[in-house]
Amino acid sequence: MNRNVAIFILILIIVPLGLFSKAYTGIGQAWVHDYSGDILYEILWCLVFSWFFPSKRATVIIPVWVFIVTSLIEISQLFFTHVPIALRETIIWKLLLGSTFVWWDFPHYAIGCLLGWLILDRIYYFSYKT
Repeated sequence: MNRNVAIFILILIIVPLGLFSKAYTGIGQAWVHDYSGDILYEILWCLVFSWFFPSKRATVIIPVWVFIVTSLIEISQLFFTHVPIALRETIIWKLLLGSTFVWWDFPHYAIGCLLGWLILDRIYYFSYKT
């Protein structure tokens, strides 16, 4: 399968799953609402950046940078009190930047980046194997 097609299909699966995670009701509802989206968010960004950087080396570098940047965004939430509440309450703000600082997001970011790396590695392997 073509690499870009695989990435596109995975993005089409992950985005609705991430949005659905915010509306899920059932077993483990609190974890799904609070943390599953973190994992999917990391995987999504790994896929998006791998679209533009298709090298084998990028399969390792991308998840590392995604983890660093999203961790910095999480830390920046400590300073969001200076941003007007009306802006912080918008759905776009919450989806892209979150709403509050939570220490437990970091392990979920790491899990998401690890899964992102595994997915990118498999995409690369199946797209470029000789």
